[in-house]
Amino acid sequence: MHILVVDDEPDVQSLFEQRFRREIRSGELRFIFTFSGEEALTRLEDQHSEIVLILSDINMPGMSGLELLESIRQSHPMAPPLVMMITAYGDEETHAKALSLGANDFLTKPLDFSELKQKLKDTL
Repeated sequence: MHILVVDDEPDVQSLFEQRFRREIRSGELRFIFTFSGEEALTRLEDQHSEIVLILSDINMPGMSGLELLESIRQSHPMAPPLVMMITAYGDEETHAKALSLGANDFLTKPLDFSELKQKLKDTL
């Protein structure tokens, strides 16, 4: 299963690779990392049939995660149906906005990787 992770912080890739080491080694999960909303849209166009879930940060320079989500839901109907938004700000307004734009779930930073693993098992 291919998961697209969108986050402007470069250390996110090594963190995911460390926390999901077993799942990556077994081939159960494959992560694709992009560092901007624009780069994520390009990846989706190239690999939309392989990606089944998007995990996107909300606060990024350039295109925000909410703008990315809106673009995916409006302009990329072939994009994955599951999008989980990630933010350091767990305020109700941002949460409501993400859900209204079509997010399937909402996670707060720092990520609880045990919770994320369980959500992945439950939804995929």
